[in-house]
Amino acid sequence: MNAQITNLLVSLGAMQIARKIPLEDPDVLNYVRIGYVSVQLLVISIHFYVSYVIKKKNDLTVLKYVEPAPLMSQEPPKVVTTTVKDYDMSETSKALRGVYTGIAMLAFMHLYMKYTQPLFIQGLMGLKGLFDAKEIMIHVFGKKAEGDLARPFKAPPGMFGVEAPGPATDSASIKAAEESAKKTQ
Repeated sequence: MNAQITNLLVSLGAMQIARKIPLEDPDVLNYVRIGYVSVQLLVISIHFYVSYVIKKKNDLTVLKYVEPAPLMSQEPPKVVTTTVKDYDMSETSKALRGVYTGIAMLAFMHLYMKYTQPLFIQGLMGLKGLFDAKEIMIHVFGKKAEGDLARPFKAPPGMFGVEAPGPATDSASIKAAEESAKKTQ
C-alpha cells in the first residue's frame, strides 16, 4: 500500500485512540510524554546505528545518476557521481534532520500551544517511520538493495498515485545530462 495512505490511516486511527486517552490527567500525560520521548530517542539511536553500519561497511561502489531539475525551474538536470556509502550517509542525514524538525515542531505545539494529542500520534508515527525508511530496511533488516530499495531511491508516489520525477540511472540519460552540462559551461 502507498506509504502516504498508510500514514494517513495510522494517524487517523491514532487520533481516535488519542481521544479515548484521558490526557487531562497529569499522570497519564506524563506517561504519554515519556512514551513520546522514548520513541524519539529510539528513532534517533537507530539512525545513528545505521550511520555506524554504513561507515563500517564502507561500500565505495560508484553510484552515478541524473538528478532531475526542480519543478518550475529552467535548470538542466544534474549528473551526480558519488559512492554508495556517501549516498546512504546523506539519506540517513536527511532522515535524521526530518526527525529533529518533527521534534522541534511538536515541542512548540506542546510546550507553547499546550496541545497534547500530537504527542501520542507522533510517537506512533515515529515508529512507523522506522519501518518505511529504506536505509533501515537495507542496513538493519538486511534486505537487498533491489527493486524499491535500489539506489538512488525513487520518491514515493503521491497521495493519488502521481509519481514525482525520480533520478534516472540509465546511461542515455546520464550521457545527455553530461552533454547538456558541457554546453552550458
